[in-house]
Amino acid sequence: MSTADPDSSPALPVSADADGPRASGPEGAAPGPQDSDWAQRRRDAAAERARMLRARQQAEHQRAARIVSLFIAVAGAEGLKATPLRVKGYGGGSARTPLTGWYLRHDQSVAIDTAGRFYILTRPLGLRDRLFGVTPTDEPVPMTIGEGGRDGDIVPLRTALDRLLPGWEARSPEPLA
Repeated sequence: MSTADPDSSPALPVSADADGPRASGPEGAAPGPQDSDWAQRRRDAAAERARMLRARQQAEHQRAARIVSLFIAVAGAEGLKATPLRVKGYGGGSARTPLTGWYLRHDQSVAIDTAGRFYILTRPLGLRDRLFGVTPTDEPVPMTIGEGGRDGDIVPLRTALDRLLPGWEARSPEPLA
């Protein structure tokens, strides 16, 4: 009885496509029609998600602006004094603004003015800014102040307003919801 040498057995044929067809074709080949359809569907889905996110953010900002306007009505009726708002410099110091309103955080980094506009009151300040003042740009009112910031100090808008005028929601001319 002879034993066969494993190296001398005939080789089995191996198919070049043993793993099945490749989804994107050979390397370096132009994408096929299925690839461009897939890419277009992905672009369309991403655009739809972005549109939905913008719509959700816009609705949130409108709701927050309504809450602020109700707060201002109560604050005006109860005589809550508005204070001159100042911008704080990143490296220290501050600059005056033409605005009056209320700070929403203890560190005075955000505020609303008497017209209900929301401001972030920190920025780099130069000598000219410190001498002549600055006019900050208003931003959409958020429902949560400090969200996305690095310091982790997140305050719901309603809580910040309640710090300024405790129990104001019960005296609001309209329900907040």
